[in-house]
Amino acid sequence: MQITPLNETIGARIDGLDLAAGLDDETFAALHQTWLDHCLLLFRGQSLTPAGLTAFAARFGPLEPPPGSEKDLRADAGADQDQNMWIISNVVEDGKAIGALGYGEAEWHSDMTYLDIPPTASVLYGREVPSDGANTWFANMYAAWDRMPADLAAEVRDAQALHNSSYTSAGELRKGMDAVTDVREAPGATHPVVVRHPETGRQALFLGRRTNAYIKGRELADSEALLDRLWDYSVGDQFCYVHHWQPGDVLIWDNRSTLHRRDAFDPNARRILWRCQITGTALPSASAA
Repeated sequence: MQITPLNETIGARIDGLDLAAGLDDETFAALHQTWLDHCLLLFRGQSLTPAGLTAFAARFGPLEPPPGSEKDLRADAGADQDQNMWIISNVVEDGKAIGALGYGEAEWHSDMTYLDIPPTASVLYGREVPSDGANTWFANMYAAWDRMPADLAAEVRDAQALHNSSYTSAGELRKGMDAVTDVREAPGATHPVVVRHPETGRQALFLGRRTNAYIKGRELADSEALLDRLWDYSVGDQFCYVHHWQPGDVLIWDNRSTLHRRDAFDPNARRILWRCQITGTALPSASAA
């Protein structure tokens, strides 16, 4: 197994492993530690069936089934065979979308932080990808916290934020949800803005997404101003890696220490990714001062 950092801040490319062949315990232990250290792992040139992808993802923990609105979005017969995998795609066949999230921009977010116990990690496997656009960006929230200016850190260290559940990262209102008219009353979990990672013990920002966020106990205008400042800082280029997809790419990221987003792309281009999500096991806990 060869490890090559993707940049100085986040991510590593792993060479020399065939994920379809499975991983022995010693190799997986080393891989898991590398993932914790780098937050994001990239494997290129992989060839996986749905069963192979879910078997790899399940080494990191129990898998979470797709959200209810996505259970019917199956890309092909193979996808139907595994209920712990779902499809991210813009492709429409016979007038019906085969996957979720379309072709527009997906805003910066961590996955499903509107839950009391959000997912531990997410895995994406590139089946078909455009030659241009649809890049996925990742930001390291350890680094953002470690380097945060002292005055901003003092404002958010003990803060709690609402993570709204009404909209997807693509800005679509979820099925059965009402449009948000007052972020202070919006549905969703409340989490500390600064958390301690349950496995590494490191402090990290835990922001969820900007849309309809609210800093608890603040006047609305004050909350909005603080959130704008916090987000502008936290997704600065110095904390980021941008991934240009190739067919056969597999990415796994730590949902507890990263943010990610997607660029918009040509709606006439085909993009089909398979996705798995690892169930969360620990409530995000406030970081000790």
